[in-house]
Amino acid sequence: MTEVEMPGSNPVMMDTTAVKDGENYVINGQKWYSTAADGAAFSIVMAVTNPDAEPYLRASMIIVPTNTPGFNLVRNIPVMGHSGDDYASHGEILFQSCRVPQKNLLGPEGLGFVIAQERLGPGRIHHCMRWLGICKRAFDLMCSRASKRIIAPDGRALATKQIIQSWVAECAAEIQAARLMTLHAAWKIEKLGTKAARYDISFIKFYVAGVLQKVIDKALQVHGGMGMTDDTIIAYFYRHERAARIYDGADEVHKMAVAKRILRDYEGRTVR
Repeated sequence: MTEVEMPGSNPVMMDTTAVKDGENYVINGQKWYSTAADGAAFSIVMAVTNPDAEPYLRASMIIVPTNTPGFNLVRNIPVMGHSGDDYASHGEILFQSCRVPQKNLLGPEGLGFVIAQERLGPGRIHHCMRWLGICKRAFDLMCSRASKRIIAPDGRALATKQIIQSWVAECAAEIQAARLMTLHAAWKIEKLGTKAARYDISFIKFYVAGVLQKVIDKALQVHGGMGMTDDTIIAYFYRHERAARIYDGADEVHKMAVAKRILRDYEGRTVR
């Protein structure tokens, strides 16, 4: 979905086009942050097929085998100095008169946005589940390091310092809160549907991402100089999970959307 010159938080703004020609679509455009393009057998491209339709019905999703002429993996985009490979990578793709059969259309034409929204709600649950796993691992590393790192001749460990104890308590509480919020959002989607859970999905998207950042940062701080190296996985998490507050809707977008809906409910009401 994501394009270099278009705002990623507004999926109805898209330059990539798929124009019908006989029994084919001819795709032209540029995408980036195409996750796991490196080594993939096919991609799913979101492109404008109905430019004159209303904004939410302009784009479609089309399956494009990566060996199709005109599909060009330009590079794996370096993320804070690391390009990655295979599934742990984000590709820049250039579509140049890339011709695929119309039967490769995924779902009805013009419903690319609808398909994307159906995926994005549960997809954010998936992200939060993964982030909670990262939180748990970073938390375990932090506690283990604090317990074993000797900082005084009498054998006292880093864990004896009250500031470390405060970090441990805060991180434990916030991880638990994030976990319960995520479980509740997943339950709501299952029982009531994605639309009914839209508040909860936005809540967990920005809240769990914030907890993730805090836990990784504290774990790195407790490890000191070692935390900056690749001798532990913490530096990898720090590099790659900063993006959690950006992809699938920047935190600020989710906060504004939720706040607008909440405040709308108070219009014309008198609270005493």
